[in-house]
Amino acid sequence: MTADFRHFYQKSWAERVAIVAEQTQLSAAEQALFKKYYLPQHHDIIENYLTDYPLPMGLAVNFVIDGQAHIVPMVTEEPSVIAAASNGAKIVKRAGGFRTTLKRREMIGQIVLEQLPDPQQTAALIESHAVRLLEVADAAHPSLKKRGGGARKLRTRILGAGYLSVDLFVDVQAAMGANMLNSMLEAVAKSIGVLTKTAPLMSILSNYATASLVKAECDIPVGLLQAGRYSGQLVAQKIAAASQVAQLDPYRATTHNKGIMNGIDAVAVATGNDWRALESGAHAYAVQAGQYRGMSCWTTDGQTLYGSLELPLPVGIVGGSIKINELAQLNQRLLGITSARDLERIMVATGLAQNLAAVRALVTTGIQQGHMHLQLKSLALAAGATPEEVPRLLQQLEQAPHQDLATTQRLIATLRRTGSTKKEETDD
Repeated sequence: MTADFRHFYQKSWAERVAIVAEQTQLSAAEQALFKKYYLPQHHDIIENYLTDYPLPMGLAVNFVIDGQAHIVPMVTEEPSVIAAASNGAKIVKRAGGFRTTLKRREMIGQIVLEQLPDPQQTAALIESHAVRLLEVADAAHPSLKKRGGGARKLRTRILGAGYLSVDLFVDVQAAMGANMLNSMLEAVAKSIGVLTKTAPLMSILSNYATASLVKAECDIPVGLLQAGRYSGQLVAQKIAAASQVAQLDPYRATTHNKGIMNGIDAVAVATGNDWRALESGAHAYAVQAGQYRGMSCWTTDGQTLYGSLELPLPVGIVGGSIKINELAQLNQRLLGITSARDLERIMVATGLAQNLAAVRALVTTGIQQGHMHLQLKSLALAAGATPEEVPRLLQQLEQAPHQDLATTQRLIATLRRTGSTKKEETDD
């Protein structure tokens, strides 16, 4: 029988579960999982809510940013991310910590006009009314201006083929700002429509937040970079070389940047921010020069390794789902932040720490040594090992010719038989 999903969004939670169970023939145990992770307050965050999908949350440590110590909550399912961030931060801490720079924090929205016979003339007309249009924007969200934010600038850009973009720059204060910016854009679009006698094609924020750039830097004496048989000076040279490859080759840059976003995304999720928006903006910024490049830059003079990372990170600490996400609010406490600017600084430093640890491992012992140890631990737990069995099981897995689920389950069975026999001998 096919379940009826009509008006599914209007159904109660119990009715939704019953419909899904009927459609997919879920067992009672499977249905119980919905209840296990169910949070009533999350009905208002997304549509057709069924349950929460838990991800592990841990703490990255050792961070010193602008002279202040921080612990950094991170939400991620990928092994070694938190360990790498903590490791990179530890090295930089010994060198004095990260320095950050954040000059301005504004979101950008677009009003796009189409089929213009003379885009340049239309742009000039709009710019001549810029002051009035900024007033219209502020009137659409007066509380923002009262808090010290509001519309800051209007810019026009001729896109070609009869298209014109009118860009509105807004200081959104402590919020991510999507909803308030879109409301302001729609108000300004109506005024522009009257002014130009042209109906705008669309009005929407841009996630390419080039007016909200934040930069992290660090200077590391090469002696702090020694890894096993690799001298610190050699490690610094190799890190700088790897950084150069990421500037030259998009294939390497993609993986290089994924590692950076491992750290930034994990903090974004932990604080209730839109990690997808941050991803899109960061990757767009990586191609600003016409070729996709590594986001970070590492150079050395033989005595010191210099690192820097600059990205658009338009995050928030209020508004949206953050206000009803108890863990996001708790994580702000753990971070010790009081503003969105604070969060941006911590995020960019986390990305640079993550990158340092990953590249250092890559050019010395190899990325797999630490990463695979954690992967094998996850495999052991997935195969049913108890926490007490994991240490011995990992030793056997690391020597096994095949490191898969079937092998792991056989090793667990052998471990338990051996353990049982030893226990009986001891009891005798």
